[in-house]
Amino acid sequence: MLNILVYLIPLALLLGLGGLAVYLWALRSGQFDDQDGDPNQILDEAHDKHPIDDKGGKKNKPKSPPSTDS
Repeated sequence: MLNILVYLIPLALLLGLGGLAVYLWALRSGQFDDQDGDPNQILDEAHDKHPIDDKGGKKNKPKSPPSTDS
């Protein structure tokens, strides 16, 4: 039963070090720099790619005519 610890402890250490490495990479690459940009951008209608109509649904885009490839 204790033999499994020989595998689990190094595995846990490797996973922890891997998580730490990913966090430090994200920190150094600027992933956490703009903490107010996205929350404010989601409220700004100028950046809205899918406008919503008054009923709460997405506006329907005009459909393009079907292609007549023969």
